Amino acid sequence: MNSSPQNDQNNDSIASETARIERWVIKIGSALITNNGNALAHTSLDKWIPQIAALIKQGHEIVVVSSGAVAEGMRRLGWDKRPASLHGLQSAAAVGQAGLMQSYQTRFAQHDIQTAQILLVHDDLSSRTRYLNARQTINSLLALGTVPIVNENDTVATDEIRFGDNDTLAGLVANLVDADKLLILTDQEGVFDDDPRINPKAQLIECCPVTDKKLDQAAKGSGSLLGRGGMTTKISAARLAARSGTTTVIANGNQTNIIARLAAGESCGTQLTNTSKPITARKQWLAGGLQVKGQLCLDAGAASAIKNTGVSLLPVGLTASTGDFVRGDLVSCVDQQGNEIARGLVNYNAEETQRIMGRSSGALPDILGYANDVELIHRNDLVVL
Repeated sequence: MNSSPQNDQNNDSIASETARIERWVIKIGSALITNNGNALAHTSLDKWIPQIAALIKQGHEIVVVSSGAVAEGMRRLGWDKRPASLHGLQSAAAVGQAGLMQSYQTRFAQHDIQTAQILLVHDDLSSRTRYLNARQTINSLLALGTVPIVNENDTVATDEIRFGDNDTLAGLVANLVDADKLLILTDQEGVFDDDPRINPKAQLIECCPVTDKKLDQAAKGSGSLLGRGGMTTKISAARLAARSGTTTVIANGNQTNIIARLAAGESCGTQLTNTSKPITARKQWLAGGLQVKGQLCLDAGAASAIKNTGVSLLPVGLTASTGDFVRGDLVSCVDQQGNEIARGLVNYNAEETQRIMGRSSGALPDILGYANDVELIHRNDLVVL
């Protein structure tokens, strides 16, 4: 039977949607890529990389956020026990990064695809200049058809300058490159409504708005199942990614052809959807900034105005200030209950802020002897969370 013009049009629309080019960030968790800490899982890489290569051949752009350097370094150094010292971990990471990249490079080369290593610490994303440089570099690599392999730079990272887990890094990278999808591959099926280890009737949450409060409760009982990051950090990463309009899927990387099946539209794992409009690239950077230097507590009126109308923060709305910050530093804004509602770049240092707290903008010249800005944080430098 010949199809009607209307059917042809519908079929064309479906084909166009199926073939739509997307940019993905794929995060591979430590439990998966290291066989639960026992060096690199080469057989798993042999399964994932052909699927990623097939997506690239279709025109998709892929960034991989990969764990595994420390475990691979331990294997190469002949260490049976994870080192307790920071320098021991840094040494293992330095040795292991070579093996990690070699594993990716060798396998992608079989598909005529080049790889590139990107090592980041959070200073690279907190600094606006370095953030933009990292963004441009990754975009350039994607335009060349390469696969950036991103990892935390554990060879130099300390507790003070580390992301803490690669879930957070993956969420920030999704913002950095304006990804369509963040795929978090783990050793679990996804997010359950209860701890499946305790409750055999726990149900997989197949699809849920990323802002849904039930996710926070669901994550509490499942952290130890998912390696260092835990389910809580995966949900937090999804919420980070949502700021750039990214949809997140948390799925079991051990499932057969999991990446290809998700790309084909099959429902696997937990999909965390985003209904809010993406925020601007600059405000994504502000929201994801990790080096918060201080905290400002707002009165009820100021908190409501910031959340609902997007106005600037004036000194009069401030009830308390903590931290040691200077002009231009990133600070957190909280309401009277201690809930973080916004982040922004402050126009006055900590000592000046204490002096002008709760005062009208018109009084600033008398209090300080000068008034650089009438706003404590201008709305263009303020992002509501």
